[in-house]
Amino acid sequence: MTARHKPLRIMAEAEYNVSVPRLNSLLELDPYLKPFEKDFQRRYGLFEKQLTLLEEAEGGFDQFTRSYKSYGVHRMPDNSLVFKEWAPAAEALFLTGDFNGWDNFSHPYAKKDFGKWELHIPPKEDKTPAVAHNSKLKVVVHTRMGERLYRISPWAKYVTRHEKSVIYDWVHWDPPQPYIHKHPRPQKPRSLRIYESHVGIASPEGKVASYSNFTHNVLPRIKDLGYNCIQLMAIMEHAYYASFGYQVTSFFAASSRYGTPEELKELIDVAHSLGIIVLLDVVHSHASKNTEDGLNSFDGSDSCFFHSGPRGEHSLWDSRLFNYSGWEVLRFLLSNLRWWMEEYRFDGFRFDGVTSMLYHHHGIGSGFSGDYAEYFGLHVDEDSIVYLMLANHILHTLYQDCITIAEDVSGMPTLCRPVQEGGLGFDFRLAMAIPDKWIQILKEFKDEDWNMGNIVHTMSNRRYGEKCIAYAESHDQALVGDKTLAFWLMDKDMYTNMSALIPMNSVIDRGIQLHKMMRLLTHGLGGEGYLNFMGNEFGHPEWLDFPRVGNNESYHYARRQFNLVDMDHLRYRQLYAFDRDMNRTEDKYGWLAAPPAYISAKHEGDKVIVFERANVIFIFNFHPTNSYSNYRVAVGPPGKYKIKLDSDEIHYGGHGRLDHNTEFFTEPMEFSNLPNSMLVSKLYYLLP
Repeated sequence: MTARHKPLRIMAEAEYNVSVPRLNSLLELDPYLKPFEKDFQRRYGLFEKQLTLLEEAEGGFDQFTRSYKSYGVHRMPDNSLVFKEWAPAAEALFLTGDFNGWDNFSHPYAKKDFGKWELHIPPKEDKTPAVAHNSKLKVVVHTRMGERLYRISPWAKYVTRHEKSVIYDWVHWDPPQPYIHKHPRPQKPRSLRIYESHVGIASPEGKVASYSNFTHNVLPRIKDLGYNCIQLMAIMEHAYYASFGYQVTSFFAASSRYGTPEELKELIDVAHSLGIIVLLDVVHSHASKNTEDGLNSFDGSDSCFFHSGPRGEHSLWDSRLFNYSGWEVLRFLLSNLRWWMEEYRFDGFRFDGVTSMLYHHHGIGSGFSGDYAEYFGLHVDEDSIVYLMLANHILHTLYQDCITIAEDVSGMPTLCRPVQEGGLGFDFRLAMAIPDKWIQILKEFKDEDWNMGNIVHTMSNRRYGEKCIAYAESHDQALVGDKTLAFWLMDKDMYTNMSALIPMNSVIDRGIQLHKMMRLLTHGLGGEGYLNFMGNEFGHPEWLDFPRVGNNESYHYARRQFNLVDMDHLRYRQLYAFDRDMNRTEDKYGWLAAPPAYISAKHEGDKVIVFERANVIFIFNFHPTNSYSNYRVAVGPPGKYKIKLDSDEIHYGGHGRLDHNTEFFTEPMEFSNLPNSMLVSKLYYLLP
């Protein structure tokens, strides 16, 4: 070994010997992670190194993540304007727009160190800013190849599209009377009940709905239903509406198709006044390939914010992939999180596409058997892991009640363990296997062939000590090519037989009962939080499909038919009422915040599932034809029990077969490894 190589060897050994503050706690929780101890040390060492560099070069992460206050455009106290960009491959930068009659050369940026460019524009003679609020701008990029490119600032706070144009315009947003938040952030809820929402489809009308519509017409519904958290999708600006918001073009801009930034601020403020927290569905896993109104090729190069070559392309999503090791990329993404927390007062994030970030293969063609070797090694993208560790560490340090949720299908261990243990620091992960299981059952099995053990296993198969958000269906299950659970259960009968003025036929009866039971089982057993996609609480029919060429730009399926639940004579109201009371019952007893359930029965012959959580006994009879009298169930705490939620109540679309005045007394008779048990007088089958 030559002397030239020795320092590299020493650095590598030093990284392996990094002390992870609470690694022993992690290894006690899961001893099977012990063989990968050096992986955790290396990851934590890289994370620590970045924190140190931020301290040395930028004065710490607090200052670094406020870079949105210096990049883009900013008005100074004297009404002069400062423009700042990072375009390392550019030969020259100019600013053009309404303010200078679209002169491409009159306002050049000055080149600074490290690929940065700055422009100062003094105020006009009347002391007003040279660039007026709501006027259009472009960055003119001259490349080393002699090209002239027209770009939107990556830090643009507002972009709009003219009706006849396909390209978005950068609009200078500096309102004379900015919205001032009136209400403090609510405290982090004990139990998380999430209403996943899309502003644009939040109306029965065939159009793009507005922030104001959501504030005035949807927030009261969410409050009534008992959800204490909203997860807002498709807020970060995306040129293609049908991408569902997952092909982001402007990361700092709230989508203008729903209204103004001030109207989004009002939406969040009003939600806070109702005691509801709001999470942003943040997309940092990839970016749109758009160049004129996106990040791609901002400075004329193949790289800039992204990896160059194949590593910078996602083959399935046809999008660009960030270079998470880049200093200015970290500045951009971490400041982006801070921007949404500070400017709009979001309460946290659901990180989209985390699986793609974690692995160089992006999860493409990987089945993830659960073998721990799948989660460590050269196929893991440690740049991405360190970015996520930084993001979670910074968010949770600056905002004590911030909530972060990871969308990961791989089952990466320690995703939801603290960074100080060597984990990635998320609060929750989505329990993505649960909705897939429900769809599989409905597609492939007759009612009498449902496997209780398999259902229970799917509901309870999660890493100990890592919290999950359970859901029976989200927006994914309703996309075109699939359909909502209600439509899987009842299909075309929903068009003609949902009236409460006529007797239920067997299809509607079965569908309504199973819809309630599947959701309650998921709610009670599946996780430490619960999620519902807007409209599905009342059994929304059909599917989701955004306007596109393939459907003649139709909005028919890009809307939520809240009008259905507002009609007294339709059974959608009954499903709505059950969902509301399910949430209210959880709010009273707190099973989502309780330890995992004790499952005392998963009887294949009887098709019965019984479990206990938060001193609440859950009893499900999924048998299509058998009912049971004096059915013994196991109980932990002794005493008297009463019915608190009954899916068979008439106002929930049930048949009212249970007497709610009945009291159930425990006996000191051991059953299913619990010290007490009781007889349930009637356990009715699914269909009468």
